[in-house]
Amino acid sequence: MEQKDELATEEEQMEAKFTPVDYTVFIIMLVASISIGVISAIRNRGKATTQEFLLGSRSMSPIPVAFSLLGGWISAISIIGNSTEMYFFGTQLSMTLVGFIPGCLFVGQVMIPIFYQLKLVSVNEYMEVRFGSRLLRTLATLCVLLNNFIYMGICLYAPTLALSTVTGLATWVSTLTMGLVCTFYITIGGVKAVVYTDVLQTLLMFSGMLLVTIICTINAGGVANVWNIADHGGRIIFFDMMTSPYERHTLLSTLVFGVYVMMSHVGINQTAYQRFASVSTLQTSKRLLVIFLVGVYLLWTVFYYAGLVAFATYWDCDPLTSGRIKKPDQIIPYLVTDKLKHLTGVAGLFVAAIYGGVLSTLSSYGNSFACVIWEDFLKNRPYFSRLSDARATSVIKLLSAGAGLGAISMGLIVEKLGNLFHVSNIIFSAIAGPLCGTFITGICAPWVNAKGAITGFVTSFVFSICLAVGKFMRGGGSPVPLPLSIDGCPEILMNLVNSTMSNSITNISVSDSLVNNTSFTGGIIVNPTVTDVHQTNSTIIQGSSDKTIYEISYCYTGVFNIAIAFVVSSVVSVLTGVAQPQEIEGVVNPTCARAYQKVLSLFNHHNTSSQDTVTVEETIEMLTSTNTKNINSPSKLI
Repeated sequence: MEQKDELATEEEQMEAKFTPVDYTVFIIMLVASISIGVISAIRNRGKATTQEFLLGSRSMSPIPVAFSLLGGWISAISIIGNSTEMYFFGTQLSMTLVGFIPGCLFVGQVMIPIFYQLKLVSVNEYMEVRFGSRLLRTLATLCVLLNNFIYMGICLYAPTLALSTVTGLATWVSTLTMGLVCTFYITIGGVKAVVYTDVLQTLLMFSGMLLVTIICTINAGGVANVWNIADHGGRIIFFDMMTSPYERHTLLSTLVFGVYVMMSHVGINQTAYQRFASVSTLQTSKRLLVIFLVGVYLLWTVFYYAGLVAFATYWDCDPLTSGRIKKPDQIIPYLVTDKLKHLTGVAGLFVAAIYGGVLSTLSSYGNSFACVIWEDFLKNRPYFSRLSDARATSVIKLLSAGAGLGAISMGLIVEKLGNLFHVSNIIFSAIAGPLCGTFITGICAPWVNAKGAITGFVTSFVFSICLAVGKFMRGGGSPVPLPLSIDGCPEILMNLVNSTMSNSITNISVSDSLVNNTSFTGGIIVNPTVTDVHQTNSTIIQGSSDKTIYEISYCYTGVFNIAIAFVVSSVVSVLTGVAQPQEIEGVVNPTCARAYQKVLSLFNHHNTSSQDTVTVEETIEMLTSTNTKNINSPSKLI
């Protein structure tokens, strides 16, 4: 009876309940976010223009914009998903941070200058400017809208895991509440409301997660102890040198993935571009990218480390395996409510940090959602082109509201998809990969024409969708985690005690049983269930002989899509007639344009070597001329 009372007490302690202080902290954050939207709307009354609403008139202060760029990019998926990845799959994923560096260099030196100098509002406008194809611009816009719609839904659903874990509140209530709050303030305040709210929410994200991580680290015995336990549990993996593309995370795959993430999630991302375009100079825009990279390193390091802290806390009693939580992504919220429930207000701060992430992301994506619909579909239509700035801004506000409501709808149906981080990357690589490949092709391949670009985009998109569907059909949304243990759970130990006491045949004591099932290394209990993980995984991989393209790591999916778009576009362009230099002036990377012109001149020089000698300048002039006369005519050569 006494044992049952102890177990009941344990279960009661594990119940996640908000205190009045927690609710107060959480509500203050929501009120502050709404207030910023209202204040921004009041201050901008009478100055309603589309440029003001979407880009802040391209004159915003760089510091809040830098915070907004960071806050809009780092969502609840990052906060919860990255920590969950460390807990269940180890630290190899963290090497994406190294891949971010060359990715950011490429974005800052190759992509941003082209977009910024063209003074675009919607980044998809580049497709029409570069290739002269309205169809390609429309396809790109549809891709962006689909990507944003799904992403907003997943981002809105992610924090409901935290709130339902700590309060028991139904997920649909949380999704609806947060969606309505976010929809309200992005609708009334525009990009300025988004930017200044992002400052508050980014600081809240960082401080909330940092506080939780510090307290849990102290409770776990310090950083060294956390690291040692994670190492003995097989979670410390940085230099997995395996080259198999079927291995989920290796050093090569995570580095490649890091480069791809920067190009696709920042370089061609509408929300990021609106931040880059909202400052007054190109140099300031490039500096924003540097600040952004530093901020990502700080925040993601905290998120990654939080996963190791959770593993050090539950190395011998995994909450998922023992049934204390229902989904892997609940591990960090459960850690807070289980270990920090005695600290009043901490749970409220944590949930506020999680929702800071989702509100920041949803506001940014909702604003960009309205931007691309207005710029790419409505702006030049006869009815909308005649609207005044004030009425056009009202239309954009309605579009922002529609984006928020759409996110709520999507958030209510994404619960069954699987692990948030893994699922989101599969989906977004499938959608953004072909688009990113077409943008990079346009910027870096001056020879590609419209026919080639359209063919390359469609081919890459069809391939990526088939690959994503195949992955999900073969269980790609639920990868197998590293080994976990429940040997130290109270109920398991209690069963062991009862079994030992009722066994009249053997003389094995409880202490003997525990010693036989654990080993001690450096003062840390190491369970054999979670050791020798690398050896176990290697055996599984080596024994797999039925791998298909669907089992290739998601880290390579985006790069494959870029390569397909680039190669197919180039081949089709060569077969149908390459683009001429006068068609690409100012819309491709200058270095690539000069190299292309040099190759054309050398090619022409080779073809005319048996005829009268001409200069390089004359060769280029002949190739770029719009005159339809035969360039080999004697009059042209003289």
